[in-house]
Amino acid sequence: MKLKLARFGRKTIRLAELEDLMKQQFHTYEDFANSVLQMEDEGILDMVKSKGRTSRVPALAFQYRINKNYLAKDHHKQLQQYRMQLHPLINIDYFYNQDPAVWEKDLGYILKLDDYLKSADLPIEPVPAPEQSFELVGDEKWITEKGGKELLERVGLWERLNIIPVSEPLMFAINVNRVKDSNQYHLIVENKTTYQGLLPALSETVFATLIYGAGKAVIKSMEQFPLQYPVESNHHFYYFGDLDKDGISIWYSLYNKQPIRLALPFYRASLEKESAMGKEYQRVNQEAKETFLSFFNAEEQQQIHALLENGYYHPQETLKTRELQRVWRESNWTS
Repeated sequence: MKLKLARFGRKTIRLAELEDLMKQQFHTYEDFANSVLQMEDEGILDMVKSKGRTSRVPALAFQYRINKNYLAKDHHKQLQQYRMQLHPLINIDYFYNQDPAVWEKDLGYILKLDDYLKSADLPIEPVPAPEQSFELVGDEKWITEKGGKELLERVGLWERLNIIPVSEPLMFAINVNRVKDSNQYHLIVENKTTYQGLLPALSETVFATLIYGAGKAVIKSMEQFPLQYPVESNHHFYYFGDLDKDGISIWYSLYNKQPIRLALPFYRASLEKESAMGKEYQRVNQEAKETFLSFFNAEEQQQIHALLENGYYHPQETLKTRELQRVWRESNWTS
């Protein structure tokens, strides 16, 4: 019952909502009322005095305030107990600041991971995601389609389990003149036209690869980069996409996984062109937009903000082939 209250979407709850929440646990009003009164005594529920109490016996408040801080203490105690029981490689710190419902949802899988770790060694050789998924939880689609990868990342096991991600191969061209550099630079571009336009100039730049992102596909396919390009070096990634809400979202998804800089010279060259209309339907979360804007100066931020708010955008194709190549060759990318 406490878990249901912790999961409840508001900090206050009406008596009718409380009854609905607990109806499967109690078959008589008296049992229900005594349970609610006990939670009042424990400080889990506080009466909202302005709403008053019912005339039934025992009398209950028409509305309660849920003491979620109290419930969080119980949640934290439970996490501490599990921390002592679970395999030491399972890190559950993430769940301390989450709704208890997140822990409840993940717990069954965490226990299966615990069983696996206590009965088997970590894989030495890379293992395809479906194969490892089936071995971990008995479901070959869990890692790729049912949130398994995200859970493994939350508990610190994704890297340790040596999993080969299932995604489309990453498409890129290599500058053979740069594959031995101790610092290597890689440019990801969103669209095929831009990739084709830049490709002839690759060997004339400091970049080791030119990567075709294929829109949102790159968010998953970038996981393949270490496998497809197993070159020891300090790798530095740049991204250039459409200057619109979708382009920002793609970059931000990549940025949350690894440091990927914005290819600012391309974006700044785009801002000098006439914008196009037609992306009013796109949405972007505020955090992605603010992070994207933080890489530009104040004047540029204002220009981009106005652009997005009014449904305008700059496609990559706003820069023609010759200008793309000139910007790539002549800009300072290494400092």
